Amino acid sequence: MLESIQISNFAIIDSLNLELDRGLTALTGETGAGKSILLDAIKLVAGDRADSNTVKTGREKAEISVCFNIIHHDEVQTWLRDNELGSDQECIIRRVVHANGRSKAFINGHSCTLTQLKELSQLLVDLHGQHEHQSLQKPLIQQQLLDTYLNQPELIEDVKRKFCDWKSVEKDLEEIRSGSIEREQRIDLLRLYCEELESHNLADGEMQNLQSEYSRISHAGQLLDNVGTLLGILYENDDSTVQSQLSYCEQSLSTQVKIDETLKTSHDLINNALIQVQEATNELRNYKQSIDLDPARLDWLNQRIATTQDLARKHRIDTGSLPDYFQKLKLELDALCGSEQDLDKLERQLELANASYLTSARLLSQKRQHTAAALSEQITQIMQELGMEGGRFSIEVAELDTEAGYKKSGINSVSYQVSANPGQPLKPLSKVASGGELSRISLAIQVILSEASRIPTLIFDEVDSGVGGGTAEIVGKKLRWLGENRQVLCVTHLPQVASQAHQHLRVEKITSIDDTTTNVHALNEDERLEEIARMLGGLTITEQTRAHASEMIAS
Repeated sequence: MLESIQISNFAIIDSLNLELDRGLTALTGETGAGKSILLDAIKLVAGDRADSNTVKTGREKAEISVCFNIIHHDEVQTWLRDNELGSDQECIIRRVVHANGRSKAFINGHSCTLTQLKELSQLLVDLHGQHEHQSLQKPLIQQQLLDTYLNQPELIEDVKRKFCDWKSVEKDLEEIRSGSIEREQRIDLLRLYCEELESHNLADGEMQNLQSEYSRISHAGQLLDNVGTLLGILYENDDSTVQSQLSYCEQSLSTQVKIDETLKTSHDLINNALIQVQEATNELRNYKQSIDLDPARLDWLNQRIATTQDLARKHRIDTGSLPDYFQKLKLELDALCGSEQDLDKLERQLELANASYLTSARLLSQKRQHTAAALSEQITQIMQELGMEGGRFSIEVAELDTEAGYKKSGINSVSYQVSANPGQPLKPLSKVASGGELSRISLAIQVILSEASRIPTLIFDEVDSGVGGGTAEIVGKKLRWLGENRQVLCVTHLPQVASQAHQHLRVEKITSIDDTTTNVHALNEDERLEEIARMLGGLTITEQTRAHASEMIAS
């Protein structure tokens, strides 16, 4: 239940602190007093987009805060906990709009998004505007209203989900089918590439080894000559070799060390050098023996390297990446070859998804048809009470014949049919109802839907427009009846409606030389009598008018 509203610097409101009660609360006032401003403020905290023009002229910001008692509203408490905005006692929503256009929103002191505001407000407030009858002629709105009364959100969501699943599979299937020619061409090309790469059979790191071997064999003569020269210098040129010279030095120092031990370090270094020269000589001899002068091997290496480089240029990659590239092409080829199996699998999935959707959609259709009949009877009954004697209302729910018309919302087309006068056939609502009749039919639907709703606070913004006399009194009694178990706020210009209220608020516009402001005042019994009398008699209020007002309040 909406317990309080605090407003500052909003439109022509300076400051307002309003406490609200259960039951039916009527908001009245002269034309232009600002009755709807209060509802505009509620819409803002319910997630409407902010407009800097709503900030009172000369002020930096406007602020609206509302407090809801949610002790008995488990669904609201669950939503708050799920969004980590929880409170088990009350829910405070605050909206701040700055003059520069920026706005902020808060739920229980925590910053929140407009999406969160809208989700939460849908659980707290159901607002019916005075122009809703204009949208009543739209097929989409007609179906949404029927589904609201049906109150099967899980089934409706199930149909929507299954429709999306069905269309997703259908899209995948179409993509495979539409790309079949391109797929076959790609398969042929991949097979050619893979066969070529597989026959080449290049291993990881092989190209580097090939190039090293090619360099060695192609320079074999030069290498043999150089190694032979080095062996001669080191060992094989009789007494002039490095080894013979080092041997002489080592033997000489070994004798001198016996005389002076300080030469031992020099002796050891020369001895080590001699050992290393011997090892180097052995390595060079082995290397010389390993050099292959086979021209056939050189030709093979040259061809292997050239073929590898040609393949790399063909695929626009470096030679070292060829093995990985081959594996990548194989994976793509395997995936495309397996798409034929995917095609069969998707076709089966499509049949199952379509059947699952139709099962749920037909169940929803049956429930809609049953509910449409019951709702039609109730609306027809209230139409009689609202001055449309002999009128009939019917909700036609037809099942579509082809898949082309199936939608997320199901397989139905919904049409509101009405006969405004006795003996007249039912025709589409938009073709037979006048503005006043539309308004009353809309009010009948809103009253019935409000009964079915679990939302704690209902707000009606001049939905009684276009009615008067005894019909207005019936409207008032309907709203009061709703207020017996719910909180109902109603902006009205009809005394017949205001007289039925449990609480009466008067909206006043106060004008001075340099400012205009709106105030809302809770009326006591005497003030309420005067306000009803004003609504009945205008500027001149007589004792007879007061007596009439008193009689209306007492009835």
